Amino acid sequence: MTTARDLAIAAAAPETHPVVEQGDLSLALAGAELVDLIDSRTVTLEGDRIVPGATPGPDDPVLGEAASVLLRQAPYETVEDWLWRRGRDLAARYRSTLEAEGLVAPARPHRLPFRRARPASPDAPALRRAAERMSTGDPVLLGLSVAAGVTGQPDNNPPTGLTDEQAVVVGTVYDAVTQLAAARQRRSIEQAAFDNIWRGE
Repeated sequence: MTTARDLAIAAAAPETHPVVEQGDLSLALAGAELVDLIDSRTVTLEGDRIVPGATPGPDDPVLGEAASVLLRQAPYETVEDWLWRRGRDLAARYRSTLEAEGLVAPARPHRLPFRRARPASPDAPALRRAAERMSTGDPVLLGLSVAAGVTGQPDNNPPTGLTDEQAVVVGTVYDAVTQLAAARQRRSIEQAAFDNIWRGE
């Protein structure tokens, strides 16, 4: 199991916060993959640059795919660039994988497909492990969950207990989610202004 899978499972839980945005979750999943790649020594961070190592890719198919698309030429990719590149549609891909494995029930058609999805096998080890990591406050999973809107935290700051590399990744996810929220707000304002013009207001 991986942090990214645990995050995707947590996002699909029926008690998940009702406003999880696909884009926010995709960025957080890309961050979770990067943490997993760091933990497996597949990559290291030099500042905010992702430096691939010689360790073979992980056994997990989706994480192995992530390792296969790492940029392997200097000056290498920044964490922020990785989040935007790897994160594209990543939430939907994890959702499809979990559905195929029977870990979550197929979601009803909805703008936010992670909302209100009920696990098909609530006693499955994978579901229990994700729930345990969330309940015990695993700092990486908690930080990424808060960033994605899967769970709330009063001060909305990254949790303590992270390694330096984990803190770089989680902090960059927070920044990227903030940028995405600002972009959504700008589009909303522009659309409202456009609608007002057509209404003659």
